[in-house]
Amino acid sequence: MTKQALLENIRRKQSFLCVGLDTDIRKIPAHLLNEDDPVFAFNRAIIDATAACCVACKPNLAFYESLGTEGVRAFERTVAYLREYHPDLFIIADAKRGDIGNTSELYARSFFEHSDVDAVTVAPYMGEDSVRPFLMPGRWVILLALTSNRGAQDFQFMRDADGERLFEKVLKTSQEWADDEQMMYVVGATQGRMFLEVRKHAPNHFLLVPGVGAQGGSLAEVCKYGMNGQCGLLVNSSRAIIYADSTEAFAEAARREARKIQEEMAGYLAETLK
Repeated sequence: MTKQALLENIRRKQSFLCVGLDTDIRKIPAHLLNEDDPVFAFNRAIIDATAACCVACKPNLAFYESLGTEGVRAFERTVAYLREYHPDLFIIADAKRGDIGNTSELYARSFFEHSDVDAVTVAPYMGEDSVRPFLMPGRWVILLALTSNRGAQDFQFMRDADGERLFEKVLKTSQEWADDEQMMYVVGATQGRMFLEVRKHAPNHFLLVPGVGAQGGSLAEVCKYGMNGQCGLLVNSSRAIIYADSTEAFAEAARREARKIQEEMAGYLAETLK
């Protein structure tokens, strides 16, 4: 999906919501466990219920790989279902890959040629040759830049001799590899005013923002400090939507939660996209 197509979807749906498919088989409604593929059955219902309110879906690979071959099959079925029935949704494989060049090339083939997702999250620690294989035509890299976990303080804020912080180095250097038509950045929702620092270095890039909802991130704060003139945000919510209810009414509850976020987003877009 091109940047322009994604922007058009945001305007059309009045939403920049990404639904995180962090599907834990231990948390899905019990009645689904009788299904042949419980994880896929859950995902399908969540996708159908929330598709009108969101512009992206983000399966986190850890939840699928933890189940072995059955989990990988559920991931692949989920992507295929999205492609067939909801082709306007931007599909992100939250895999956080990043390895030497030839290994990264195989990861890229797996996600872009076999599974057919739009984007993969990638760790920047090993540098350019570990990222470039993912920069296939028509595909996106979403590079980890400034995360909101406690360990972010261990490395991301370290300063070099010139006072430049490591996350700033990542933002600046990576823009030599790809432009804002093919690269996004992960910035955690709990970073607050730090979005201003990110926007100094990446004013036009999309930011994938996890952490709104169950993790305590504020959508209002993210929009205040992180939104640019085209929106420039994909805000992810996972648990607050997909686990809003544990009964047979789980999909309808997910729809209500997604709609609530979408309606709030529409207000911020009205102020920005004038």
